[in-house]
Amino acid sequence: MASSIRVRATSNGDTIEVQALIQHPMDTGLVKDSKGELIPAHFIQQLKFECNGKDVFVADWGTAVSKDPYVKFSFKGAKKGDELKISWIDNKGGSDTTTAKIS
Repeated sequence: MASSIRVRATSNGDTIEVQALIQHPMDTGLVKDSKGELIPAHFIQQLKFECNGKDVFVADWGTAVSKDPYVKFSFKGAKKGDELKISWIDNKGGSDTTTAKIS
């Protein structure tokens, strides 16, 4: 199965710039389907980026994040060729993990 995470991490001097797109429905539990029944809540609870054994970005999310969230941030303390590990877990126990080399 293909990863639900698309990541790009690039080195710009001593700063690493990260962009990630996560495919996820991010359902709030407040929206009704075509039959008028509530669609159960289904959302990412935690998103984590790790590099060289350290967390560089952690987000604890709830229902207020839109479908297929996009994240962009930068950090220091890594270099080209280092590996960035990206993982998420949702409120139904679903998860995904991928890695990306910093270019």
